[in-house]
Amino acid sequence: MDMRKSAVSKAAFAATNTAAILFLPIKRPLTVSPHPFVKAQNTKPEPQEVGPSNLEATLPASAAFDRSNLCKERVTSILSGPKLNSYQCKEILAHLSPHQFDSLFWEIHKYVDPSTALKFFYFACNSCAFRFTLKSYCLLFHLLVSKNLDSSARLLLIRLIDGKLPMTLRDDVVHLHKEIASVLANAYLCSEKFRNGIRGFDILVHVYATQFKSLGFDVAMDVFKFIAGQGLLPSFKTCNFLMSSLFKANEPDKSYEVFVIVSKESLPDVYLYSTAINALCKADRVEEALKLFKQMDNVGVAPNVVTYNNLMHGLFKNGRLEEAFRLKERMADSEMKPTVITYGVLINGLMKLSKYDEADCVLKEMLRNGLVPNEVVYNTLIDGYCRMGDVTTALKLKDNMLSQGLIPNSVTYNTFINRLCTDNRIDLAERFLNEMVTGGFGINLGTINSVIHGLCENLRFDSAIKLTVLMISKNLKPNNGLLTTMISGLCHKNKHSEALKLYNMLQNKGFTANTVTSNALLFGLCQVGNMQDAKLLLKNMLDRGVGLDTFTYNALIYGNCKEDKLELGFKLKDEMANKGISPDIVTYNLLIHGLCSKGKMEEALILWHECQRNGLVPYIHSYGIMIGGFCNAEKIKEAMNFFDMLLRQNIALNAVVYNILIRAYSRSGNMLEALKLLDDMRSKGTSPTLATYISLIHGMSNVGQLDEARDLLHEMRKDCLLPDVVCYTALIGGHCKLGQMAEARSVLQEMSSFNIQPNKITYTVIIHGYCKLGSMGEASESLREMLSKGIAPDSATFNIMMHGFCKEGAAEKAFNLWNLISDKGILIDDVAHTSLVHSMPQQARVQND
Repeated sequence: MDMRKSAVSKAAFAATNTAAILFLPIKRPLTVSPHPFVKAQNTKPEPQEVGPSNLEATLPASAAFDRSNLCKERVTSILSGPKLNSYQCKEILAHLSPHQFDSLFWEIHKYVDPSTALKFFYFACNSCAFRFTLKSYCLLFHLLVSKNLDSSARLLLIRLIDGKLPMTLRDDVVHLHKEIASVLANAYLCSEKFRNGIRGFDILVHVYATQFKSLGFDVAMDVFKFIAGQGLLPSFKTCNFLMSSLFKANEPDKSYEVFVIVSKESLPDVYLYSTAINALCKADRVEEALKLFKQMDNVGVAPNVVTYNNLMHGLFKNGRLEEAFRLKERMADSEMKPTVITYGVLINGLMKLSKYDEADCVLKEMLRNGLVPNEVVYNTLIDGYCRMGDVTTALKLKDNMLSQGLIPNSVTYNTFINRLCTDNRIDLAERFLNEMVTGGFGINLGTINSVIHGLCENLRFDSAIKLTVLMISKNLKPNNGLLTTMISGLCHKNKHSEALKLYNMLQNKGFTANTVTSNALLFGLCQVGNMQDAKLLLKNMLDRGVGLDTFTYNALIYGNCKEDKLELGFKLKDEMANKGISPDIVTYNLLIHGLCSKGKMEEALILWHECQRNGLVPYIHSYGIMIGGFCNAEKIKEAMNFFDMLLRQNIALNAVVYNILIRAYSRSGNMLEALKLLDDMRSKGTSPTLATYISLIHGMSNVGQLDEARDLLHEMRKDCLLPDVVCYTALIGGHCKLGQMAEARSVLQEMSSFNIQPNKITYTVIIHGYCKLGSMGEASESLREMLSKGIAPDSATFNIMMHGFCKEGAAEKAFNLWNLISDKGILIDDVAHTSLVHSMPQQARVQND
């Protein structure tokens, strides 16, 4: 130990005139600093009453001297005995100020029993609210260490740093850690009693590096630098501990700085050199690490296997393979056998550089040398092969682990699961995750999120919910993005009750879903018209302080418009504005669509212009809503005006807009304009859809252009679109309208040849065709055929049949059919009922009236 600083004057630390100090009037103690690193605030001393306890200040000098000796004897008696007398403690403390005790304590510290002194200090603090000076505490700390009471000394120091002990401080103290180090150093240097070791400074550095590392390692470094500067270097073990702690805290430069300080005072040992080399390598200062390694030879410190391993790791990290392997050879030349960790370093370096064959060779060499790979080595290999996508080889390595009696750990499983999720092998990933849970391994939040995300992408929501419930039960919250995906997916699969349960489970566990996740559920509920639960969810969001945004209001507007509550939709729009949330183009689209669906096109136009005045730019969907509204209101001219606006603004058209107009023209029988739009559609690169052809075939069939309608069926197939039952039913309807029942039947057979099954509407159209021709036998046969295929007729089918029977005067058959459908609870319409009444004989009608 360097004792150059021992020249510090003892007089500067101890009292020069104890009697003079002891019998000054006792003053109110200074305030304890509220935090170890905040300067203590000075408080104004309160006036002291002159009473028996302060009479000593008025005594003559000789009497004061006698009183001083008496007080000293009493304190010595109390602190040197094996037990405390609480009455004596209170009595003596009543006559002493913190500074008076401090001076006495220094004088008698050689005769004090440290254990008794510790009890005295705690009694004084807890029962008498006595505030000792920092110097008194530090002196007690050294006394405890000198008697090997390290645990008690450590606890005292922790409580002192943490502000748990009442204490007086000078006004100029800013940083308590520096003051403690300074006072401890002075006490150590000024007393021969403490010269037998420096364990106290080991404890000081260790406490700051462990118990108070949350304050940052700068504090521990300050303390270390100060005491080292006083020539009081902690032990190599403590220095190495501090270096390692700094290294682990990602402070490699500071770790090496400790080594430099130690080197100036003493020759470091192999452990300090090894840690320093590791720190330099981590800081990408490999050249300096190599110089330090060479320096070890020069000063006669032989490297050990840890030194070699650290340097090899640094060389691999910097891609210097040849040097790393040369170092391994040198290690062998020095008759130092590589360990499992050595081979692990080599394999890890090679795998990270994607040198899989070389890594395999090192593994084989390791096995030849009789070394068994541990979990770290296997995990390194598995990670490397998983990163390259070779899961098969990785799985074989896992089997090898098991055959060696090694159990895969959480690192192993997490590596596999992440790779399997990337490869979308969710079944195996889920199996591995279940193995982790069964094995009691710690579940990585990112890993379980990956599996749940994969399950959601594969629409396996039941499994995803089970894993999510497992997460929540372990107080792990799925990330917001994953929650949103799950809730949206469940709603999309029409599992709204499951989505609600998941959401509520989160709330019950104290987790708060964010606005985006809450909006996903809100939209799902509004989409299916479950406005009751939507309102409850909205209240829940407001109660928990979840912010509402434009999407929230749009979801509510959508739900109300869908429920035909357009007025509520407009109220929500006004509420948005009042809350400073600007309606967006989606808000306007929803409300405009609501107005269009009610045929309120003038109001829709007003809202359209308001939208544009507010600086919002309508897009293709916005125009589609207006065009559809005008078409439904049979105002095709106005619809075409909006279509022309689209063309002028060079907005890319889509099949939806074209289909709206084609359908409108086809319904009105204007097939020339409908076909023009089809040609325009193709010329602009927009492919017709199934809806396009359905509208055209309907239109052609309705105007009797059946050959053209059939041609459209062939065109569909050229466009890789397969005609469906709706297309064929439209064509059948056209033939039936013209009374061409044989052709209608031919189309029905063609449907069957393409394995397209007729539906209820198909047969109803055919039956209607026969009834119009008076062919009730064929109509009845078609009904029987319909029933034989398991297709249930509806009221429209029966109404047509009854009207046909009545028209042909087959009243009995009409009544039989009426009885049949009455038993089934099917109602006939007014036309059929009137026909049935008129088909009755005159006498029966009178009786019935």
